[in-house]
Amino acid sequence: MIDLYYWPTPNGHKITNFLEEVGLEYRLVPVNIRKGEQFKPDFLKISPNNRMPAIVDQEGPDGKPVSLFESGAILVYLAEKAGHLMPSETRARYSVIQWLMFQMAGIGPMFGQRGHFVRVAPEQFPYAIGRYTNESRRLLNVMDRRLSESAYPAGDYSIADIAAYPWVVGTKRDPEQLEARPNFKRWLEAISERPAVKRGLAVMADLPPEPLDEESRSIQYGTKQFERHRACTPCG
Repeated sequence: MIDLYYWPTPNGHKITNFLEEVGLEYRLVPVNIRKGEQFKPDFLKISPNNRMPAIVDQEGPDGKPVSLFESGAILVYLAEKAGHLMPSETRARYSVIQWLMFQMAGIGPMFGQRGHFVRVAPEQFPYAIGRYTNESRRLLNVMDRRLSESAYPAGDYSIADIAAYPWVVGTKRDPEQLEARPNFKRWLEAISERPAVKRGLAVMADLPPEPLDEESRSIQYGTKQFERHRACTPCG
């Protein structure tokens, strides 16, 4: 049994999409990041970076529970455990790893920062918005070029696709950007139709919308995040 510490964010969706794809049994443990549950001492023992998702596999490699944080590491672990979506052959394996790192080091941070400055920041900073918008579009261009050569970035459907999709699916709201990248558009539409992806995105999708008030903003992005982390770090 996999205990999945989760909230419905792009990084959370990576793991539900994977688990639904391969059929591993899992149990949800919600972590409400707007209320600061990611700073609880018990969670910090599992995820010292106070971020979700995190997992506890009750049947680890040695038969004992093992915990993991960081969504990329979780995907690698689960793919190897399930024997799916991560090739064993060296050349194919590292093709998947490089595109997974492309998401972790590029798409996630750049799309995340763009979203923050466009939708969350209390003030509009044109330079920051322009910087992260341009970089996000450059990364889409990289994907579009690669997808002109292959159905999926790493050749076959893999954890690299599962990692990237939740971060870029919002591009559907910008038809102009999609039409400018026909290979990326084809890939996005194909993944959107996968039944496992639909199930993974539906996990906790029925939460009522909550406005980002000042308390939540401070917990997720401001001073309370840093205060709580300093206070709780010794507990981990």
